Amino acid sequence: MEKVGILFNARIAAAQGLVQSLTALVKQSGASLWAHATSDEIDARTLAGTDMIISLGGDGTMLRVARFAAPHAIPILGVNLGNLGFTTEVDGDEALNKIPSFLAGEGWVDKRAMLQVAVPSPIGGPTLLHALNDVVVGRGAIIRVIRIKTSVDAQPITTYRADGVIVATATGSTGYSLAAGGPILFSHAEEFLLTPITPHLGLTAALVLSSESVVELEVQTAHEARVSIDGQVEFPLHSGDAVTIKRSPYTTQLLRIQPRSFFHQTLLQRLSGKGEKE
Repeated sequence: MEKVGILFNARIAAAQGLVQSLTALVKQSGASLWAHATSDEIDARTLAGTDMIISLGGDGTMLRVARFAAPHAIPILGVNLGNLGFTTEVDGDEALNKIPSFLAGEGWVDKRAMLQVAVPSPIGGPTLLHALNDVVVGRGAIIRVIRIKTSVDAQPITTYRADGVIVATATGSTGYSLAAGGPILFSHAEEFLLTPITPHLGLTAALVLSSESVVELEVQTAHEARVSIDGQVEFPLHSGDAVTIKRSPYTTQLLRIQPRSFFHQTLLQRLSGKGEKE
């Protein structure tokens, strides 16, 4: 490793101290280092040539880091200082012992499919964003179902009357989509899910879509609606607005050192809450 970055959740007290310890550790390895909070703006010059980003936080922090790293194909090492840690690799109390192995080039890259979403923009063409977990089109603050006209590959499928619709990757299949009744996809699957949220009548089952599918979700409502990307970036939608979702040209690259069979070994532990920190 010649250049290492650290992105940390500044709201987690333990992250600040760990940044200082990791800074000394990385410098001892001979690599150059940059460090920022995930709330900072990171320019392309900082990211250029970075061999690894260490993410300090939980799964939410990893989602933010993925949006920085994926366009530059930078592998991410997740250090869990949060709760479940589905996407992280090491816990905070073992980071200083395990990270030297990664700095020495050990481990393997776990590539995860992402979604590209085109959101209507009031000032011109659509805004393009990328999601590791999911894209949700749903109602706003008023608790009333909305109608979402749904097409796949330009063919109408149904018009949901629901709180919303989730389009989730394999990584996101263990999150909001699962809570809404969707299936779990193997983590390396390139297919994605279309899962309605509390649908009223009509098609209620989640659909597994081809990795080549293009989904269009058109909002039909007299009330507020929104689109949410990874539960972190949101835009308002108006009746007639359409959001287009397909597989992203980017992937999120997660650094691993545990066996490649880890997904099956840890899935039940995570879902049972045994991996959650107190």
